[in-house]
Amino acid sequence: MHQCLSLPFAFLFYFLAKQGYLFLTYRYLFVCVGGCVLAVVTMGIYSLLLFTSTFVFILLVCSVDPSCIHLWTFAFQMSWQTFWHLLIQYREYYLHEPVCTRLFLAVSSLMLLTQRITSVSMDLQEKRVMLTVNASSKRKACVMLLPLISYILSFTTLLGGPLCSYSRFVSQMADMRLGPPPNPLGVVFLKSMQVLLLECFRYCLVYFLKRNTCDLSNSIILYRALWVWGLAMVLRIQYYSHWRMSECLNNAAGFGFWENSPGDSPGWSGLSDGDFWTIEASTRMSEFARRWNATTASWLRRLVYTRCKHFPLFMTFSFSLWWHGVHDSQFVGFLTLAATVKADYHIHRRLRPKLSSTWRKTYICLSWINTQMIVACIIITVELRNMSSLRLLSMTYIGLVPLFNIILLFILLKLNTDTDVVM
Repeated sequence: MHQCLSLPFAFLFYFLAKQGYLFLTYRYLFVCVGGCVLAVVTMGIYSLLLFTSTFVFILLVCSVDPSCIHLWTFAFQMSWQTFWHLLIQYREYYLHEPVCTRLFLAVSSLMLLTQRITSVSMDLQEKRVMLTVNASSKRKACVMLLPLISYILSFTTLLGGPLCSYSRFVSQMADMRLGPPPNPLGVVFLKSMQVLLLECFRYCLVYFLKRNTCDLSNSIILYRALWVWGLAMVLRIQYYSHWRMSECLNNAAGFGFWENSPGDSPGWSGLSDGDFWTIEASTRMSEFARRWNATTASWLRRLVYTRCKHFPLFMTFSFSLWWHGVHDSQFVGFLTLAATVKADYHIHRRLRPKLSSTWRKTYICLSWINTQMIVACIIITVELRNMSSLRLLSMTYIGLVPLFNIILLFILLKLNTDTDVVM
């Protein structure tokens, strides 16, 4: 809702910038002030969570050597975020107190802020971005830091991403008047209609699930599995519509149009966390994991996977668990995700080359069903965030699907070990 209400201001920013009424400094100010106002309106006093992170990061940029800044930034940001996650859990599960919706929204935005801040800190450490704050006056120093503050607190990404690199953000702001992008009104309208269709589909699915409540004791096993799959689809559609709305907001402000994307024609899909049809058509767990929340997946790959020498896949999903808040059933969800992605690599590498063209189509269909069932289990355990999700999966027997994949993984690993010993 707040992103929908921000659309007129995004169009206003785009119009003023394209018509030459906003010079570069004022563009940064518009985006930054808009983000601050949006944070205060939506989060109230809890907007201080975001402002504190931003203030500390600016202090680190001004005082810490670029080669060390990522370590300091990562340590503070994750400690600050984890403190608020644990506080919410303490109030929910131990004190049994209702938690303010504004606090939930602030912590969710803080997670997105962690992405942007650590992305910049890695850029500074790897010397992809150079920030030299040695201006002779406070005014010059503020002007030099304004693009960074605008990037962190931009109203277009404050509530929903997707993650855009700092260098891309700066270049798009600077090139706002030099030609493209064209008028985004048509593409924003089209994507808004897609959001409306997704929400209508979700409403119909919720209505069907409520009218056909699953009796866990008497229902047929296949019916239970389909009911749980439908529940997981409802939870996933919330993400798809939210991501599409975030794209709309960014496109309305003129962001996301990449004219020179390698191998792609010019379009407004430069900033996207995922498309419903592309993600749901995934026939492998590894494909689904890469496509789901694509910019976050890329951030995790850069932050953890490429930096870990031992067990990079396990460490990546373990960090994702930490970043999401470490709720009870999320342990099972993320560990299952890591294990099934690992199993996917081994199973497909071993079985697919041995199949004929006739059996390959059947194999693809079975693989898609397998992926859908595993994703349903993971989504329910991660989103419901308590042990009731595990009881639901055990009583519907859908939890046997990822368990079968994990057992098959251990069998294949054992076979590979025995083969290596014989050789």
